[in-house]
Amino acid sequence: MPTQPVVRIGARGSKLSLAQAGHMQRRIAAALGAAPEDAEKVAPLIVITTTGDRVQDRRLLEIGGKGLFTKEIEEALLDGRIDCAVHSMKDMPADLPEGLCIAAIPEREDPRDAFVSLTAERLEDLPKGARLGTASLRRQAQSLHRRPDLDVQMLRGNVDTRLAKLAAGEADAILLAYAGLRRLGLGDRASALIDPAECPPAPGQGALAIETRISDRDLPWVAALRDHPTTVAVAAERGALQALEGSCKTAIGAHAWFEGSSLKLIVEALSPDGARRFRHAGDVDLGELADAEASARALGVSLGEAVKAEAGDAISL
Repeated sequence: MPTQPVVRIGARGSKLSLAQAGHMQRRIAAALGAAPEDAEKVAPLIVITTTGDRVQDRRLLEIGGKGLFTKEIEEALLDGRIDCAVHSMKDMPADLPEGLCIAAIPEREDPRDAFVSLTAERLEDLPKGARLGTASLRRQAQSLHRRPDLDVQMLRGNVDTRLAKLAAGEADAILLAYAGLRRLGLGDRASALIDPAECPPAPGQGALAIETRISDRDLPWVAALRDHPTTVAVAAERGALQALEGSCKTAIGAHAWFEGSSLKLIVEALSPDGARRFRHAGDVDLGELADAEASARALGVSLGEAVKAEAGDAISL
């Protein structure tokens, strides 16, 4: 009997990335038929430091965009040094290198943003001129749209670093992905959760992307990781991202969810200062459609193009 080849998993070295990759390592090992205690043998984790991890003193848009969290890992995939990569979907650029694909999207965590503060329960409760820490242009613009008086400070680093900076008084509040807090066992640190319909999160937020070489996309262990509802919802959000040519230089939010067989989607883009906001919403009934993922993506592209046509250059940095 042939033996199952080892599946080498590439991941960043941050605590959150390792938590996410460790979770998928156990899922992959199970899909390969291995016992939990043998997970590291059949699906070893390979830690790869990315440019986005090394450069922590500037916004991503200043050093090349969100692809800096994936570039070195994708090179390892193409070189054959690893067999798959576990990414946060929101870090994935709209376009991937030739030869690679997002082969599986597992069940999504909570997609909402978390408001974290030691002094205020909600964004609305912050005093005038309070310092809000974030490195996300989307979070900056959405917060300034709601509270134009806030002093938004650039705050990069992993989750622990940002929480430490908050505790040290470098900001009065910070915004983080609630999914990341939950995966680290820190969900109770959230003071409040942001309504995703009022402030749509980053496209794909809360979901993981399993990236492989295109030739490996239909292997049985890959197929075992896929969650259909999450895949369809993320397709809609990333369709909007692609239509808007989304990057770290544009403040884009997209939130898709199911109500029965109907997929609902809200897409918005804002000027960097939050003064102008452009929103479009729509839905598609997927009950009788053969290719739900393609239909969801088409909805996202349509709404993204509508936002782009209305906004013009107003959303460019």
